[in-house]
Amino acid sequence: MKIKNGVNLYKYAKTVIPGGSTLFSKRSELHLPNKWPAYFTKAVKINVWDLKGKKFLDMFCAVGTSILGYNNFNVNKSVISNIKKSNMTTLNCPEEVFLSKQLLKHHTWASMAKFTRGGGEANVLAIRIARSYSKKKNVAFCGYHGWHDWYLSANINSKKNLDEHLMPGLNYDGIPENLKNTSFPFPYNNFDYLLKLINKKNIGIIKMEVMRNFEPQDNFLKKVRELCNKKKIILIFDECTSGYRENMGGVHLKFKVNPDMAIFGKALGSGFAINAIIGKKNIMKKAENTFISSTFWGERTDYTAALASIKEFKRLDVFKKIERNGKLIKNIWKNLSKKYNIPINVMGSNAIPSFSFCDNHVKRKTFLTQEMLKNNILATNMVYINIFHNKHNIAKYIKVLDKVFFDISKKKINNILKSKLCFKPINRVN
Repeated sequence: MKIKNGVNLYKYAKTVIPGGSTLFSKRSELHLPNKWPAYFTKAVKINVWDLKGKKFLDMFCAVGTSILGYNNFNVNKSVISNIKKSNMTTLNCPEEVFLSKQLLKHHTWASMAKFTRGGGEANVLAIRIARSYSKKKNVAFCGYHGWHDWYLSANINSKKNLDEHLMPGLNYDGIPENLKNTSFPFPYNNFDYLLKLINKKNIGIIKMEVMRNFEPQDNFLKKVRELCNKKKIILIFDECTSGYRENMGGVHLKFKVNPDMAIFGKALGSGFAINAIIGKKNIMKKAENTFISSTFWGERTDYTAALASIKEFKRLDVFKKIERNGKLIKNIWKNLSKKYNIPINVMGSNAIPSFSFCDNHVKRKTFLTQEMLKNNILATNMVYINIFHNKHNIAKYIKVLDKVFFDISKKKINNILKSKLCFKPINRVN
């Protein structure tokens, strides 16, 4: 196949791949339908090159997997060195043990670890282990936790249950009806709602993101922890997105609230597929009572990448840089909002800042992406910050964003917008 245009290749991909891309978050329709470049040839630090060799400044950054920037030399060096010694054999790689020791060193409340490649399978593994331990199998959840049956079954009761946690109107095709009334959503920072849910639904497991768009209020996390202790409920913190992004470990350490189990992914492997599930020994040991296994969970590359990434986090003082750069991005948005009198809501941690337009969000977001792309910038309304997002290399971003806000203020979108509107973005309840 000699297609050298990302837009055309994506059109063809939709004929052979359901949805056009295996990863939902990389579908062109989420960004700029029929115009998004879709595919890359190479990437370095904060730049990506498309199929035509055009260089882009990336202000989105790989759905959160590359806080060290693309193509980190030391991570790649470690991985390549071990690949030369072989990636998979009959025996286990020792790096699995070394990484377990490292993660447990960062989280002294935990005693054991298991690993997967993807975040969705890490979430379902954690649920399986927790259900093996708990006498009560029902789950209360808050946030986005993957694509598996246990999670999507929440929509069997009502197709609106996942509206604020993932996206509106999700069908539950392929999900067994007998999973109805086993998983129940609850709003972030609404302790009274959670308390009523637990009293009514015989909840044995609470799974939640520690924070996403908003910080906990009124000691919310501590109240949840105390409730779990009182009711003998297993508390799982899903930190696939937040872990190893703001600090060395999980963001729950920042709030001084420990779960019974926790999940880490995305940033942990700097672009390599590694997710970790850690927990208390009495719970994690229950994994031996149920069958949990997958061939490629034994790949050496992923453990090697995670160990090398942790070394880089320390060497480069990554988390201070992430914090500083995230504050910079947020201030840019706030200043432009004030300058052009365009109301926006700025949300998220400094590591994953985002904003939404208070009016006509989808249309304005599409316009923003279009204008950025004209100037060789990949951008939307959120940024997964990496260490190369700083005041020196985002001057171009600021200049284009200023023009975007100006055009919006002068009501020029209808004359300039040349794309269909993007899909409504994925929601995040917290």
